[in-house]
Amino acid sequence: MPHATDTDQRLTELEIKASYAEDLLDQLNLVLVRQQQDIAQLVREVAMLKQQAHERGADMPQRPGDELPPHY
Repeated sequence: MPHATDTDQRLTELEIKASYAEDLLDQLNLVLVRQQQDIAQLVREVAMLKQQAHERGADMPQRPGDELPPHY
């Protein structure tokens, strides 16, 4: 049967591991929040660019091959 000190040591090690896991979880959560903010900003920027392209309408070439090279 294990001694009380063995059990205490194992419990302490588990508490340390749980503490590290909790820290890691908090860090990952912060990364996810920042990534979600970045994604939301990019979605807004893409929507704005689409709106600008739509407003320009006929000025924009329909396909990349439709645009004349600069020397013409």
